[in-house]
Amino acid sequence: MAALSNKIDFAALISVNKANSNGDPLNGNRPRTDYNGLGEISDVCIKRKIRNRMQDLDYAIFVQSDDRCDDGFKGLSERASAAMKGVKDKETYAKTACETWMDVRSFGQVFAFKSDKSGVSVGVRGPVSVHQAVSISPVEVESIQITKSVNGEPGEKRASDTMGMKHFVRFGLYMIKGSINVQLAEKTGFTQEDAEVIKKCLRTLFVNDASSARPEGSMEVVKLYWWQHNCKDGQYSSAKVHRSIHVTPKDSTALPSCVDDYDITLDELPGLVPEIIDGI
Repeated sequence: MAALSNKIDFAALISVNKANSNGDPLNGNRPRTDYNGLGEISDVCIKRKIRNRMQDLDYAIFVQSDDRCDDGFKGLSERASAAMKGVKDKETYAKTACETWMDVRSFGQVFAFKSDKSGVSVGVRGPVSVHQAVSISPVEVESIQITKSVNGEPGEKRASDTMGMKHFVRFGLYMIKGSINVQLAEKTGFTQEDAEVIKKCLRTLFVNDASSARPEGSMEVVKLYWWQHNCKDGQYSSAKVHRSIHVTPKDSTALPSCVDDYDITLDELPGLVPEIIDGI
């Protein structure tokens, strides 16, 4: 496989329509917002969806969710122990982990490692970094009361948790930003082919992701912007590349209700033209 030799920056615009984009367990599972009312999706949530897409594409993943476990192991420790049996030094441990699991060579991981001398940890720094997603405009969060459970047998009293609340964003347009670092890719063995997998995962981020909180079609990747520089360090800083996208409401006096309510423009960066891909 071809080694990654050029820095990559990316950004994705995603729409949320009557869905809970990322519930906050410390706030009654309401969609995350900041103090200015802007919606947020954590980087951990985004990486979880990318990992799920990697699994769908038949890649081995280290950090698996319980409902998507595909190798029979009950936890990370058990999975790591089985793959690292007989490994005695940290360098070999890290190299084997990167070769075994795609999410490790992409995002990195910290492993507990025990040698004959002492217990230490093995840290792998991944080349793929993802920012938390933030909405372009403030979002409206609505709540409705729902029936969570019903009586199983006639004559039984209703449980105390029969009724509950469901929260969702009426509409929001969020931007995901990220980068792929060549120097770290060289250390983990992350390749150009792996970068193409990341691109595909971002484009199809919400495939097989439907749930009660996110009905099918309620979350969509609108556009994916993919900049591949012509050198290792990049022709421009990631911050400047990400700032080249401008998303502004057409009517500043009204809260946008769909993607068409925004103007999306792109600054020209001489020598660096992005690949612009529609979501699926």
